[in-house]
Amino acid sequence: MAPKKGKKKAGTSNVFSQFEQSQIQEFKEAFGMIDANRDGFIDKDDLRATYASLGVMSIENSKLDEMMAEAPAAINFTVFLSMLADKLNGADSEDVIVNAFKLFDPEGKGSIPKEYLSEVLTTQADRFNEDELKSMIDAASIDEAGNLDYKGLAYIMTHGDDEEGEEEGEEEEEE
Repeated sequence: MAPKKGKKKAGTSNVFSQFEQSQIQEFKEAFGMIDANRDGFIDKDDLRATYASLGVMSIENSKLDEMMAEAPAAINFTVFLSMLADKLNGADSEDVIVNAFKLFDPEGKGSIPKEYLSEVLTTQADRFNEDELKSMIDAASIDEAGNLDYKGLAYIMTHGDDEEGEEEGEEEEEE
């Protein structure tokens, strides 16, 4: 059997496993809508056509160039899905997350009282629900005084914890 062109199982299986099959189908439909010329790739002309379909008749080439520059390669569906995964799974850098937490740590101790952070996250702006809050608190290191180590939490948010990595490694070995 001849090898399939353009498919790398190791690189693609990871990104596809991050989504439910129904989500992948929705993203495939969105990709198809953006790929105006139906060549299997999203390019500047496709972006321009998408903007036009939304009523934006003039968009600067520099803006389109900036958008295209965000892609690590030509934007086929797998690259598109990888870019979505990065955006949807909080691709903020560890530094950005730590700096956000520092707003609640004016003394620079590296920790925030858990109760204070819980109150802020459930009552301000884009509020956390109980499950989201519990998930974050469970992932964080909390000392005896009830202070949350936000630097450690930022690391877990951007890199995952060791247990997750071990589980993923075991799954890949089984394939």
